[in-house]
Amino acid sequence: MAEPVRLQKAIAHAGLMSRRAAEDVIAAGRVTVDGRKAILGDRVDVELQVVAVDGAILPVNPENLTLLLYKPVGVISTADDPQGRKTVVDLVGSETRLYPVGRLDADSEGLILLTNDGLLADRVTHPRFGVRKKYLVEVEGTVSSSSARQLTTGIKLDDGMARALAARLVDTNRNRSLVEVVMGEGRKREVRRMMEAIGHPVRRLVRTAIGPIADTTLSPGQWRALRPQEIASLFAEATIE
Repeated sequence: MAEPVRLQKAIAHAGLMSRRAAEDVIAAGRVTVDGRKAILGDRVDVELQVVAVDGAILPVNPENLTLLLYKPVGVISTADDPQGRKTVVDLVGSETRLYPVGRLDADSEGLILLTNDGLLADRVTHPRFGVRKKYLVEVEGTVSSSSARQLTTGIKLDDGMARALAARLVDTNRNRSLVEVVMGEGRKREVRRMMEAIGHPVRRLVRTAIGPIADTTLSPGQWRALRPQEIASLFAEATIE
């Protein structure tokens, strides 16, 4: 168990603002601890208590680690694989035991989070919190405007209706089209099955953003730690709808 510290110190340690600025937001009544409005002089146990500024939960536990990885094609989005295939955890080689947040099928590539923060993982993966995932999808054939609209109006799949939150045609020619799709849930191979249902099998699928988190500098197999501000922004976006 960690030693309780001054609340303003915990907020400053999270990297979001200076200690003086933290004192100001506490005095303004904008900070809560376990749902209770905080006051100057409060101390918090950073491992056990939940601190929020303007409703956004702070990543104050120093034991938590969250990485952003560009998953290459062929790598499995699990912590381990009985068949001995390479996993996302193998790629980062962290001494801290991490778990992938959500899934990205082996044939797809792009951004995925790995973390030991169970609260963050729940907020990012559960549809009720509304953290959106953005994909760039290359498909066969020319996608019409009406087909793109069908992605947002809803498509019946074997496991129920599927609906994109947004979809737009980025580029198209006679042989292939690029479509940007924003999803609020992540059923197994959902985007691929939606595209197949409208007659356009997927050639390549790349996840380009997880909520507010994006990074165009990462190449397949590369990763980096999320900054405290980025973690806070994920919590800020995770609001129950």
